Amino acid sequence: MRAALILVDIQNDFLPGGALAVPEGDEIVPLINKIQAQFDLVLATQDHHPANHGSFAANHQGRQPGDIIDLDGLSQILWPVHCVQGSHGAAFSNDLDMKRVTKVFTKGENPNIDSYSGFFDNGKRQKTGLGDYLKERGVERVYIVGLATDYCVKFTALDAVDLGFETCVIKDATRAVNLQSGDFEKSLSEMERAGVKVIESIDV
Repeated sequence: MRAALILVDIQNDFLPGGALAVPEGDEIVPLINKIQAQFDLVLATQDHHPANHGSFAANHQGRQPGDIIDLDGLSQILWPVHCVQGSHGAAFSNDLDMKRVTKVFTKGENPNIDSYSGFFDNGKRQKTGLGDYLKERGVERVYIVGLATDYCVKFTALDAVDLGFETCVIKDATRAVNLQSGDFEKSLSEMERAGVKVIESIDV
């Protein structure tokens, strides 16, 4: 069975010191570099927002990060400005080995809709092309690592299952935002209920 490794959003703004830092997000990078060698197909997703993106609290007068608004018909958590196209924050971590990455799939480029999943925007209105790319290459199983467990990793994994891929999330190669205490565990349970296998890197 052909498998692919998907590196989700390992970008400067999601690492300690970044605009939307995931606690301990940098700790997964050496582990991800190590496990890449076990895959002949490695792909990456990249949050890639225009500066006027509707998910940024700064673009809504009087709003704060964490507020929830209606954005083009969808419920939207507002975030700090992050991963703006062309910025240092949008770039991949310098410590991340990108030599094996065949292709990068960008997401979140439409200012009117956010995009947590590496496959679709949050309203499933537009595809990134990742699903078609995997299917064209005969991939049946995907392994997902990166940031953050409770948002982009989770939604990428749920969409992978929906698209018919056998889907594994490598738990120790992800970290969570944990906006609410316990979000990490909650997201793992939600993924498992949907048919995602939650494994450790030693199981790969």
